[in-house]
Amino acid sequence: MSEELPLGLPKDRKEIDALQRVQKAHAVENAKKSAYWKDALADINMAKLDDPEEWQKIPILEKDALREMTSEEFYDDFCIASGPDICEFWRSGGSTGKPLFYPKTYEDIRYNMVGFTRTFECSGTEAGHVAHNSFPLGIHPAGHMWARAGRILDIGMVWSGAGTGLPSAAQLQLIRDLKPTLWMGMSSYGLHLANQAQSEGYDLSGGTVNRILCTAEPVSKAKRAKLEREWGADMFDCFGMTEISMMGAESDKRDGFHIWTDLAFIEVVDEETKKPVAEGEPGLLIVTPMFSNNGAPFLRWNSGDVVTYKSEGATGSDFAVFPVIEHAHRTAGFFKVRGININHQDFEDFLFENTAVMDFKAEALESQDGNDVFRLSIEARRGADEVGLKAAVMDGTKTRFELTPEVEFLSVGTLAKEFETSVKAPRFTDKRG
Repeated sequence: MSEELPLGLPKDRKEIDALQRVQKAHAVENAKKSAYWKDALADINMAKLDDPEEWQKIPILEKDALREMTSEEFYDDFCIASGPDICEFWRSGGSTGKPLFYPKTYEDIRYNMVGFTRTFECSGTEAGHVAHNSFPLGIHPAGHMWARAGRILDIGMVWSGAGTGLPSAAQLQLIRDLKPTLWMGMSSYGLHLANQAQSEGYDLSGGTVNRILCTAEPVSKAKRAKLEREWGADMFDCFGMTEISMMGAESDKRDGFHIWTDLAFIEVVDEETKKPVAEGEPGLLIVTPMFSNNGAPFLRWNSGDVVTYKSEGATGSDFAVFPVIEHAHRTAGFFKVRGININHQDFEDFLFENTAVMDFKAEALESQDGNDVFRLSIEARRGADEVGLKAAVMDGTKTRFELTPEVEFLSVGTLAKEFETSVKAPRFTDKRG
């Protein structure tokens, strides 16, 4: 390892508990420097932070509370670092509202790097791999942090960035020429690249990539299976957020995300009461960074993720020391067409279960007579029976979603060009009104 990291893997849960006792107090003391937190923390007993009832007196920090601030209020009243103390700014990951840019101090980044290197180690991605990195590079942190983590662990890196920066055709040519063994990017872009490759007659599944690392989007069984099928590679998912850092990854067993609980204190609480739920029951994920709280002091951050928690995962690796969370569901988008709610994730899974579907887009439209129209534009795999596929999609949609769509077929490569300028493929669009 060419660079020493500030934190190694804990040996056991006792070591994690001891670290949390110290770092929770540090996190609260840091937050007290913030005008936003000062009154809310005034009556917290610092000697009793390990008491769940005392800890839960700290109010949960909601995303809307930050979104309602002006930039001046955010930096003056919430953040506690400025000027020469700041190493980087990370853009908030939310897709709604005005983005925020979180200051990260040099100390924050040292510990954030621990989280990123562990994703490689937990997933069994060893030194010697060469990665084609298709994560965005720039104000979004994942791409450059992973590239730097790869250098630490002797994993080679092609700094490609997303398709918005380097066109997908050029990315595929680099994959042909440089022969990476690992592809890294958002799952939707992995499918987009596969679709582009199909349009070029290039068989990605016969190439050199044998491993995939993703993050930032929910990955269902159907989506994982399609991604692995198209690339001929094993996919591992990772979990993180800009408010904290990369804080979890799948192990060899791929039974959920092992969460680095020495870097992030997590709670799973009831969505309504905000009280802790039992192990295995779904609840909101609440997160407090243990070390990276020197620029923006996040305490009990409501991530918006609905997860289930289990104290033990299936892996026999050193990462068994960490608990596992699985997504129960996310707050996902949906269409309401003719009174029917169509969940985007459910519908994407339904279509991608059909191996004849290469890619698609779904649109909610309004006809000339004012009625709702649900239109599917599908690219079929070369040689597929379009007549049979159309019937299967229409019948299946009617059966599972109680709605009959209009179905049209596009030439292979049409959607690859259309989606090219988007980091996440916009497969669902509401064009009504």
